[in-house]
Amino acid sequence: MQSRLEKLMQQLPPETDAAVIQSDVNRRYFTGMQSSAGTVVCFRDAAYLIIDFRYIEKARECVKDCTVIEQHDLFAQLQELFQKHSAKTVSVEAMEMTLSQFSKLKQQLGNLVRLDYSDTLSRVIYACRTVKSEEEIDKIRRAQRIAEIAFADICNFLRPGISERDVMLRLNQTMMENGSEGESFPTIALTGSATSMPHGVPSAQRIVQSGDFVLMDYGAMVDGYHSDMTRTVCVGKPSERMQQVYDIVLKAQAAGIVGAKPGITGRDMDKLARDIIEEAGYGDNFGHSLGHGVGLEIHEFPNASPGTLAKLETGNVVTVEPGIYLPGEFGVRIEDFVVIRENGCENLTEAPKQLTVL
Repeated sequence: MQSRLEKLMQQLPPETDAAVIQSDVNRRYFTGMQSSAGTVVCFRDAAYLIIDFRYIEKARECVKDCTVIEQHDLFAQLQELFQKHSAKTVSVEAMEMTLSQFSKLKQQLGNLVRLDYSDTLSRVIYACRTVKSEEEIDKIRRAQRIAEIAFADICNFLRPGISERDVMLRLNQTMMENGSEGESFPTIALTGSATSMPHGVPSAQRIVQSGDFVLMDYGAMVDGYHSDMTRTVCVGKPSERMQQVYDIVLKAQAAGIVGAKPGITGRDMDKLARDIIEEAGYGDNFGHSLGHGVGLEIHEFPNASPGTLAKLETGNVVTVEPGIYLPGEFGVRIEDFVVIRENGCENLTEAPKQLTVL
């Protein structure tokens, strides 16, 4: 079976002799090892991980598709490898590197090789990462099951008098107790009128009151892979307007999920949900895109957004999260995420979506 690095080099232009990968997430994707430093150097016939003393023992134990080299003088070691493999053109992660990093690389190596600082390498890496293997999907699914345990728990915990921060801490604690490596992103837990802020920050001063919506957007992590879910519940009886808005969002989400299949563009998938919200008169209150990819990062390609012409393909994992936000009143968002399959999609989210009244 081909390694990820072999697949990467096959997809790069034939004139590319080598690729240098230094970003943490991409390094982890290609080596399987988490670290805060290290350089992957990949050639047509070999691959290396140059990594410092802090990680060398771990790397020698777990990295299988690269020759592991302890870092002493990175640029001298890179020069030696380029010469050994007769590399003339070397691609770098232009979309991840800072100007300072590139400047230093060019200063040290620019006389030896031609550095390709176009976005070619970054785009090929993204193309590799957007199509998930079954092993990756299983990790994402396991992360989602942990998040759903936390949802079941929080529904028993929610009551008038607790703060948004209480809700956030409870979600995080339950996920950690059930095997999560950490939160996928800073957990969002909002109540009352604050739910109209799509990415509001939980407050210890905002208190759940009877009749409030509580919006929770959060996720767990398994072996670096994220889950992502939003649920809006009501503590006490919702008003007729709250129920109406909730039902519109739920209908829009269902349309987006039905449309999630190979060949649909991100723009068209977004439009399926957006049209329903616009027809209901709330178009101006849905200001973000329908969804985004999820994997080793919480926001990856592909996107389901009005400006995305790229087509979804089998193996993509993408969120479906329409929302309606009424400033000063309340907001509703419902988010699942799906994996694109040959004939449609598989919903990785099993938590209930009909309005939960607590």
